[in-house]
Amino acid sequence: MGIKDYLKKRKIEKKRAARKKAVKNTAIGAGVGAAVGITAGILLAPKSGKETREDIAKNARKTAEVVSENTRKAVDKVSETSKKAVETLRVTINDAKVKLAERKAAKAKEEVAASEEAGEDTDEKEEQNEEVVF
Repeated sequence: MGIKDYLKKRKIEKKRAARKKAVKNTAIGAGVGAAVGITAGILLAPKSGKETREDIAKNARKTAEVVSENTRKAVDKVSETSKKAVETLRVTINDAKVKLAERKAAKAKEEVAASEEAGEDTDEKEEQNEEVVF
């Protein structure tokens, strides 16, 4: 995986994160809107004050439970996603290290072969020069 691939992957991940954030904000807005609507409905309903207060307390407990559960789920999901991202990054870095080492080894082999070839050519020329001199 090259740098271009890595950068492209990061860009996609950022877009995905932005979409998740937008969905999260929309869900939060819907939840707040629903809570406000419920509260307004309860306050405007033709019930006694005691009944209305009991309904508000009951709905507040329900809302707190839902918010707590959703927060826990979100934390778990973020934790899981970040662990996957870290592992993906580790694998990518290790792959890059392996490829770099392979390229270095191949280049070193080529340089050794080229120097050996150049050394053989020099030896042959020296032998030819010695034959001419004698």
